[in-house]
Amino acid sequence: MENIRIYTEGWDDYELIDAGGGKKLERWGSIITIRPEVQAYFKSELSFSEWNQRAHFEFISKSAQAGEWKELKKDTPKFWSISYKSLRFQLELTKFKHVGLFPEQRINWDFIASHLNQDKRFLNLFAYTGAASCVAKNTTAETVHVDSVKQLISWARTNQDLSQLSDIKWVHEDALKFVEREIKRGNKYDGIVMDPPAWGLGAKGEKWKLEDKLESLIIGAKSILNKDGFLILNTYSPTISIKEIQQLATKHFKNSKTEVKELWMKTTTGKELYYGNLLRVG
Repeated sequence: MENIRIYTEGWDDYELIDAGGGKKLERWGSIITIRPEVQAYFKSELSFSEWNQRAHFEFISKSAQAGEWKELKKDTPKFWSISYKSLRFQLELTKFKHVGLFPEQRINWDFIASHLNQDKRFLNLFAYTGAASCVAKNTTAETVHVDSVKQLISWARTNQDLSQLSDIKWVHEDALKFVEREIKRGNKYDGIVMDPPAWGLGAKGEKWKLEDKLESLIIGAKSILNKDGFLILNTYSPTISIKEIQQLATKHFKNSKTEVKELWMKTTTGKELYYGNLLRVG
């Protein structure tokens, strides 16, 4: 596959400063964090002592999935907000190392914004804290936000309010089950984005693995996508290769314009960091 990489970028309120040694150094507005990053297997450009001088917090892993934050500068707020264009997002320190935003998705936010308007319908599956939902709603498109975690829907509502938006439709449900119901209801969308985790829990606590569900998700999304609509799929799962995604795209969208890429971001210091695989249809 030629030109396999596509690069996303930071913005005024987000900067990927450096990466290496299994970590990454990021600036969120005025607050700088150090987080674990399995893809940062190379040597960092700056020394870790320089990182520690700059950073306000560092995430320390306690298990494969969770940990705690170490305060490096006293009296730094643990809740704050940053802007992206006219939108505003609430950030906070979570025990899962995330702070409420996946900034590499900026490349998809811009794609969504350029393809929607007030006559369009947009569906955000595995919608997390709703950045893509806010981007879509800001175009005045009808926007449906689906997530299986109630707390994340509450967080997304906060982002809607901070961004001075309204009328996003909130759905607390397993993404695949919602898609299956939409097929039965005959509902269609002009844009669909899904960024499923490698594994997760449904709204009723049922466990699932992405490799078992991916093709069903793609088939379901295709079934509720309008002929001229677009689909964006992002996956960071180590068990799903770009070749597998390419095969699924060829199988299910052979008559559509498709793009399968590795998503990367460059640090300010010149390092390059991998952020998973990206499929775009339409």
